[in-house]
Amino acid sequence: MSNRANQVDQVTDSLLRIEIELRRLEVWEDSPPPEHAFLSTQPFCLDTMAFTQWLQFVFLQKMKVLVETGQPLPSVSGIAPMAEEHFRGRMQSGQRLVQALEEMDRLLSDS
Repeated sequence: MSNRANQVDQVTDSLLRIEIELRRLEVWEDSPPPEHAFLSTQPFCLDTMAFTQWLQFVFLQKMKVLVETGQPLPSVSGIAPMAEEHFRGRMQSGQRLVQALEEMDRLLSDS
């Protein structure tokens, strides 16, 4: 198996783990935020949607398209620190989600 195919398999598994964690945390949403929320110029659309919404509707969607169409994956990712910040001070522990995102950051940075 080529390195690219192996990386794509690992990224696909990682995307699934991120989705599972969002569902486990009960922050998975059935419908996306309003269209204007996607027009944000802020990193992670912080001014228009929650971080978990950005993960579900922006990051996961874009990554799935890249994987399915065989396009190059981003070579840098720093999402885990953002997740740590999001869950800091909340009752809900996002530790398993943070770990899944750390894995994704590693996979993309190693490419």
